[in-house]
Amino acid sequence: MEFWVKTAWITLALVHTAPAAASFSPALLERLYGVAPSGDLSVMLAHRGVLFLAIVLGCLAAVVDPSARRAVGLMVAVSVVGFLGLYLRAGAPAGKLRPIALVDAAALVPLALVLWSAWAE
Repeated sequence: MEFWVKTAWITLALVHTAPAAASFSPALLERLYGVAPSGDLSVMLAHRGVLFLAIVLGCLAAVVDPSARRAVGLMVAVSVVGFLGLYLRAGAPAGKLRPIALVDAAALVPLALVLWSAWAE
C-alpha cells in the first residue's frame, strides 16, 4: 500500500509542477494562461506559481516523511478542490481553464488516496 501512497504523492507533485514552473518562465506563463509576461497580472500569476512550488515541495516531503502527510494533504486539497469549486462557480468555462480543471479532477483520485491514508494511520 505504501508504494501506491508514495506514487499518489508524486502524482500530486507532478500535477502542480507546470504552474510552479511558470513562476520562473515568462514564456510558460504566457503559454499556460495567455497573459503577457509583464504587468500586474503576470506578477500575480508568477506569485501563484511560487505558491504551487510550495505545494510541490510539500508533496515531495510527504513522500519521505509520513508525519507531514496530514498537513500537506489538507494543503493540496485546498488547492485542487478550491480550484474546481471556483471553476464550477464560474460556469465551467471553456478555454485555457478547462484543461486545468480536467487535470485537477483527475487529481481527486490520488488526493483521496493520500487523505484516506493519512487519516487511517
